[in-house]
Amino acid sequence: MTSHDFRDPTLSPEVRADLLAREMTTTEKAWQLTAVPPWWLSEPDGSDPDGLADLLAKAPGHISNFGLDDPAAMAAAVGRVQRVAVERTRLGVPLLFHAEALNGYMCGGHAVFPTAIGLAATWSPDLVQEMADVIRVQMRRTGVRQALSPVMDVALDPRWGRVHETYGEDPYLAAALAVGYVRGLQGHELTEGVIATAKHFLGYGLPQGGINLSAVELGRRTLRDLFAFPFEAAIQVAGLGSVMNSYSDIDGVPVGASREILTELLRGTLGFDGFVTSDYTTLDQIVDRQHAAGDPAEAGRLALVAGLDIECPVPFGYGDRLAAEVERGAVDPEHLETAVRRILRAKFALGLFENPYPAERIEVSQVALEGRELSAELARRSVVLARNEGILPLAPGGKVAVIGPHADAVGLQCPTYTFPAFREMTLFMSSGGLGNMVGADTGLAAWNSSAFSPMSNEDYVRTRLDATSLAEEVGRRAGDVVSVAGSTLTADLGPEEFERAVAAAEQADVVVLALGGASLWFLGERTEGEASDTADIALPAAQVRLAEAVAATGTPVVVVLVQGRAYTLPTVVREAGAVLVSTYAGPYGPRGVAEVLFGEVNPSGKLPYSVPRHGGQVPVYHHQKAGSGYRMGLPPGVQDHYLDMAATPWWPFGHGLSYTKFDLSDLTVDEQISTDGAAVVSATVANTGQRAGAGVVQLYLRVNTTGVTRPAQQLAGFTRVTLGPGGRRRVSFTVDATQLAYTDLARDLAVEPARVDLFLGFDSDDRRLTGSFEVTGPTRTLAPTDRTYLTLVQTGEEAAL
Repeated sequence: MTSHDFRDPTLSPEVRADLLAREMTTTEKAWQLTAVPPWWLSEPDGSDPDGLADLLAKAPGHISNFGLDDPAAMAAAVGRVQRVAVERTRLGVPLLFHAEALNGYMCGGHAVFPTAIGLAATWSPDLVQEMADVIRVQMRRTGVRQALSPVMDVALDPRWGRVHETYGEDPYLAAALAVGYVRGLQGHELTEGVIATAKHFLGYGLPQGGINLSAVELGRRTLRDLFAFPFEAAIQVAGLGSVMNSYSDIDGVPVGASREILTELLRGTLGFDGFVTSDYTTLDQIVDRQHAAGDPAEAGRLALVAGLDIECPVPFGYGDRLAAEVERGAVDPEHLETAVRRILRAKFALGLFENPYPAERIEVSQVALEGRELSAELARRSVVLARNEGILPLAPGGKVAVIGPHADAVGLQCPTYTFPAFREMTLFMSSGGLGNMVGADTGLAAWNSSAFSPMSNEDYVRTRLDATSLAEEVGRRAGDVVSVAGSTLTADLGPEEFERAVAAAEQADVVVLALGGASLWFLGERTEGEASDTADIALPAAQVRLAEAVAATGTPVVVVLVQGRAYTLPTVVREAGAVLVSTYAGPYGPRGVAEVLFGEVNPSGKLPYSVPRHGGQVPVYHHQKAGSGYRMGLPPGVQDHYLDMAATPWWPFGHGLSYTKFDLSDLTVDEQISTDGAAVVSATVANTGQRAGAGVVQLYLRVNTTGVTRPAQQLAGFTRVTLGPGGRRRVSFTVDATQLAYTDLARDLAVEPARVDLFLGFDSDDRRLTGSFEVTGPTRTLAPTDRTYLTLVQTGEEAAL
């Protein structure tokens, strides 16, 4: 065989990877595991940067995240850098470019969708898959074939600033949405797809104190059964291609250096066969923050042995240092061989060797329109009607005062991990500002500065994304509108502005009070975001003062909360005439809210997290263990778990009202199944109101096994049902016995004989219909491939009541 045999496309990716790896030097293998910025290979004008000849001899394998203002410029830059690797390195191995794509490809000129917690509020995995399919097409067009998304963390602590990047507090809901995302992004064949990277493995959504990067103190059973479940589902159901490590340490070991987590659990237990991508500066932090390694070389050794396949965003412990450690015998070369074959196999599976370059021609104006209708639909579905005392929907016309820091704040609809926020950060850094986003590189800002037009973030989202503010959208529907900020997110604006807000409220027929938070990387006011955690999750005091003054006027008040995580709410908000919970929903978020306010859209959003009464309850989530937290029974004569308040959330997970009424009836449940069988749970859902709408029917189970404390309840299925007034449908949930599996006393994944209690309702505390079934037969020990992860749901034809 010749050295060119690896180029034979008729061979499998595994065979080709093995053939190519045999041709590579130790240095080339170590650098194949290493990411570098694009400006290390090409200047913006296409000229060679200093030191290029030395880098070409090493041939790095990956290009770190960057983004430009429009798709054509991005494709040109990717093509220019890719040609350097393909045409000027010894073996011509193509680069694998990666980018963020949490809720839209993080590159200018592409659609921005609602942030992940907003996607979760839609309870619409089908639309999330459709969104990811749009992202897939857009990324492939520009030559970027790996997305550092989605976030599969189960977020249990609202103090943590990154909740909005997640799908919320429930592992089943997170799994359903994650599977949809991975399927859409990776496509039917990876040659037409983009590799999804699930992050952050593992337990990252419950850091100590709610502080980002902090240690995670969790037992192996909880890690396996709760936090790993969305990852496992994506691996087994959707063929997940990559996983990103968490920055945390678990049981005292940084995840990036933990073979127990990255190899034994991820590969040995969950069955993952893709590659592990480091979160940015993971190895630096093992040395400098966690002090678990004495120098970069030691961090590199630990990470490679643990199972970390790629170091990003620049070499610290990999590259030359890793090659030197292998050559001096400090690390078994088999670890390097294994990692490099994983990377090469992925590149062959993507078809990069046959098609390494972006599209030659991109119609920027057409790309800008892609996904806009879908983004608008997701935005409107994400709006949750949390309270309504009959004030909504508003009638068209009339005088409306839109008051609050979100009245005209268009840019805040695009949080961290969207291109507008990235662009704003980059421009700030280009002008000399320094941020605290982990892994941010000032060189990236300098390289990008020539490609960014000098435009403010507010102007960018208005002109490039067609964004509008809530006040503008209300103005299109009301007879007369006045807009006053009244306060910033966290501070008063002075007596004059305050008085203007009160006067506007007094003169209006109704007030839309636009409150909430903001997620930014480091510049400007923020209440959430990466490295933006809070000890106090209460709505900021300045907004509370404003709300109380507006309410004191006696004008009816509708509160709109724009937020990415739960805030504890003052009485003036909880008792408002109506409360809508929105999110950072992209350019069409305010439109979606206005459509709900005026009844053009019947709200169908459901909370993907529980809203606590007080920060002292944290963490509070619906699937607490039996006999724990607010799922604990009360002794005789005791009214509440706390002396000063109830321990239950103010609004439960899955909560969300409608302008119509839904009911459930006629429950049927299979009485008994075997441990290798399936139970069918069926009911009739009916729209008993006067207008069409969509309700989300939710199935919850409690599995009464012995020896281990299980969750008091767990979400086991859901379906969104659209019905006209007076309409009804039969819905059936088929629950496979393997979905009842857990880590037993012997540390095996098993399904055991047990009684299973269940209820159907429209939120996690709505026990509208209750039942049970028995699981009989021998205990079954399961492999991941034996499991069913998502409940099969069937919906009948609509009929009249």
